[in-house]
Amino acid sequence: MTTERSEEFVERTEPFRRELLAHCYRMLGSVDEAEDLVQETYLRAWRSYDTFEGRSSPRTWLHRIATNACLSALEQRTRRALPSGLGGPAEDPDDMPAPAGPEVAWLGPVPDTLVTFGTQDPATILTTRDSVRLALVTALQYLPARQRAILLLREVLGFSAPEVATMLGTSTAAVKSALQRARARLDEGAPATEIITEPHARDLLGQYIAGFENADIAALEKALRTDAAIELVGTRTWFSGKVTCLRYLAHVIGSPGDWLMTPTGANGQPAAATYHRTDDGTHHALGVAVLTATPAGISRITVFPGGPGLVARFGLPPSHHSRRSYRD
Repeated sequence: MTTERSEEFVERTEPFRRELLAHCYRMLGSVDEAEDLVQETYLRAWRSYDTFEGRSSPRTWLHRIATNACLSALEQRTRRALPSGLGGPAEDPDDMPAPAGPEVAWLGPVPDTLVTFGTQDPATILTTRDSVRLALVTALQYLPARQRAILLLREVLGFSAPEVATMLGTSTAAVKSALQRARARLDEGAPATEIITEPHARDLLGQYIAGFENADIAALEKALRTDAAIELVGTRTWFSGKVTCLRYLAHVIGSPGDWLMTPTGANGQPAAATYHRTDDGTHHALGVAVLTATPAGISRITVFPGGPGLVARFGLPPSHHSRRSYRD
C-alpha cells in the first residue's frame, strides 16, 4: 500500500475507533478483549483496503469486520457474568465472600472516556452511555451471539435490516426474526432505565465517597435505596436489601482515612476508583466501584477488583501518598 493510500485509510477509518470499541465491548463484556478485537479489525481492514471498492461505507465495512471477529471470539468461550448471575444473594454478610473458580468469566467495566467523545452532541453522548450501562451489557450476555449482534447493529448502531443481513451473510427475513426474538428475551431480563439528572447522580456519588472516606455508615445509609444491592465481582457473593448491605459495609468501612476514592465514570454511570491505606500511610488502588444511581438513591454497587491495572485504564495513579477529601 502506498503512503498516500495509507494516509487515506487512516483518515477514513480512524473516526470510528471509539464506536467500534463500544460495539465490541457490548458484544464481549470485556474492554481488554474489545480492544484486542478493534486492533484485529483495523489490521484486517488495512490488509484488505486495496480491494475495498466503496460499495458500502467505511463505517459499515468496519462494523462488518468487527462483528464477525467478535462472533468468532465468542465461539471459544462462555458468557461473562456478575455474581448475581451465578446464584441467589448471600444471607449472612458476616461470612467471608465465597470465592469463584477460574471457570467463571467476569463482566468488566469500561471507562466512559474510551467510548464517548467530549465533542459529541449531548444526544449522542446520552445514547452511547445508555447502550453500555451494566444492566444492559449484562442482559446482552444471555442472548445467543448472533441475536446479540443483530440487536446491537439494528437498534444501537442504526443499520438497516438489509445492511445487517449483508454484514452477517444471512437473509433480511432471518435478521428480522432474530431481532424480534432478541427484543423479547431482552425485555424479560433487562431492568428499565430510571432517568436521573447528572447533578443528582454526582451528589449520590459524593455521598458514597464521603461515607467511605469518613467511615460514616449513616451517610451510606442515606445514599442507599431500600432495595439496594452490592455485587463483589471475582466472588460468588452479592447482597440484597439495604439492611444486609449496611451490615456488610460495616465490616469493611474501617476508620476515617482508611479509604480514599476518586470520582470517575464507567459504563455511563457514576463510579469511584478505590484506594485503601496500608501501614505506611499510602493508599493503594484496589479497583473500581460502579454505582447504579436512581432518583430514590443508589440501587446497586458493583465492585470490580483489579488493583493498579484497572484504575490505570481510568487514567488514575496506582497509589496516593497524601490524604485529601472528596470535592464535588
